[in-house]
Amino acid sequence: EARLSKISNELLKDIDKDTVKWAPNFDDTEMEPTVLPAKFPAILVNGSTGISAGYATNIPPHNLGEIIDATIKRIDNPNCTLEEILEIVKGPDFPTGGIVEGKDGIYDAYKTGRGKIVIRSKVEVIDIKNKKQIVITEIPFDVIKQNLVRKIDEIRIDKKIDGILEVKDGSNREGIRITIDLKKDSNVDLILNYLYKNTELQITYNYNMVAIVNRRPATLGLVSILDAYIKHLKEVITRRTEFDLAVDKKRLHIVEGLIKAISILDEVIATIRSSKNKADAKDNLVSKFSFTEEQAEAIVT
Repeated sequence: EARLSKISNELLKDIDKDTVKWAPNFDDTEMEPTVLPAKFPAILVNGSTGISAGYATNIPPHNLGEIIDATIKRIDNPNCTLEEILEIVKGPDFPTGGIVEGKDGIYDAYKTGRGKIVIRSKVEVIDIKNKKQIVITEIPFDVIKQNLVRKIDEIRIDKKIDGILEVKDGSNREGIRITIDLKKDSNVDLILNYLYKNTELQITYNYNMVAIVNRRPATLGLVSILDAYIKHLKEVITRRTEFDLAVDKKRLHIVEGLIKAISILDEVIATIRSSKNKADAKDNLVSKFSFTEEQAEAIVT
């Protein structure tokens, strides 16, 4: 069980209106949707990491507002270029923060579906009581904080680089805060560069945007993913409208029957009273006044 956030309802909205295809689950006991009628491109917003038979995928999470704006732009202007989309989507948006370096890597990834970017921790150097302190407030995506702190502390213990006095983890509910106390006359840039190179303070993230399109895996750029999503959305809206239309037509048919029944009310009541039971009353209404089966059911009910 999970308590869903409010926006999850947008992923499931109208699923009861025959908007998506259903298939049996793993042991054929129930039916499950093959895809959700998502109101926004969840694959880009949430990202996806996984390995299937012979296929791996690595799609980073993105900013919800940017992705929705880009989708609207693509709907309004189906011939817009990747460059125009990238004016809206600046790059990935990791929940753990960090700084993405290398615009070329982002451009390659969004053009071809593959690319490499560098994610660096957010670091500031402050002076307190005659000594310097490195404060880390954001770390790269998928890095386990405890492991990072331990690794920096091991470097201090083994004296692989001189100048580190103490490593403290002051993180709390508000966010991450790792502090590294340095000796008075130590070279901050040298220590930082060493940590970037030898710990997960800086990592390389590889884009590999593989998704299932028309039941086949494909490596997609940003524009292709948006196009596939828009096509899906059109299908969802069409199927939803068809479902609503069928419900309304059924209701209209019954209302027409009730209107007709009111216009000949006395005869209808006489017919029902002279019938043996409900089934007989329905048969009599159908044969005598040419109501349909559904209208007759509604009248006797």
